[in-house]
Amino acid sequence: MTLKSLCLGVFIAVLAPFVSNAQDQTKLGGYLAYGTEIENIGIGVNAEFPIADQLTIAPSFTYFLPKDEFGVKVNWFELNGNVNYYFVDSSNISVYGLGGLNYSSVKVSYDDAVGFGGDFSASDGRFGLNLGGGANFEIGSNILPFAELKYVIIDGGQLVIAAGVKFNI
Repeated sequence: MTLKSLCLGVFIAVLAPFVSNAQDQTKLGGYLAYGTEIENIGIGVNAEFPIADQLTIAPSFTYFLPKDEFGVKVNWFELNGNVNYYFVDSSNISVYGLGGLNYSSVKVSYDDAVGFGGDFSASDGRFGLNLGGGANFEIGSNILPFAELKYVIIDGGQLVIAAGVKFNI
């Protein structure tokens, strides 16, 4: 049995009793993000699936726009599986803390157009942890603006600032 399958089994076993108690709506959305390590803007999609009062599972995918500096091209994306815990609502703002898993993939390539040593390409994928928080802003419709700040604990680390909208479905 691998560590990944053991962690998945424990995660499902712990959350399974709460699934029938879900009280909130499922949400789908999109956002813009900025990553401090890649120093570029990204676009993303996210979802929230309620599993208990004040607790949601929140997967997301962020694709950072390709970066090209001095012939070196960088492509970066991340896949996240977070759990959001909502604190008591105050007025029209819902504040939550988040924690979860992250998979980041980076590809770097260099096309030698001048002829000084040929082309080069390398890629790497790493697993890390997410820690952060966010806020949803109730505006009285099915559209829910939000802002989120998380730190990805991985080689080099990356702070990701995101803002967008979620739609109740």
